[in-house]
Amino acid sequence: MPFYFGLTGHGGSLIYFWVLFYVGLFGCVWDVVYNYLMGWMWDHDWPGILQLLAGIWEGLFLGTVLRVVGLPHIPSQRFDLGDFIVHYGVVWVCLYLSAWVVMRILFPRWRFRGGEWLGPWPRSNS
Repeated sequence: MPFYFGLTGHGGSLIYFWVLFYVGLFGCVWDVVYNYLMGWMWDHDWPGILQLLAGIWEGLFLGTVLRVVGLPHIPSQRFDLGDFIVHYGVVWVCLYLSAWVVMRILFPRWRFRGGEWLGPWPRSNS
């Protein structure tokens, strides 16, 4: 929101929402690739460092596409790489920290149930 209202960047613009839209759109494709790769991991889980590197890769990919080609509603002439780095970086760091810090504090046992938060806990056989 601070980007849209012009508190940072080059003034209020819907371009920031279009960037988030394209991050989500390309993210759906990346998710298929990541799920395939995750199948090769011994515990079928994605380590935190690989998730961080994936976020960097996705940012580099989208930044390059926007800079070189442009996408609908984001012309390459109006694309500012510095604003993109700040915008993408702030959003990505917030998401990464919420997934790897906040969620683990609020739900310390979530990982033991395959990421499920609700439902009956299995009874132990002890």
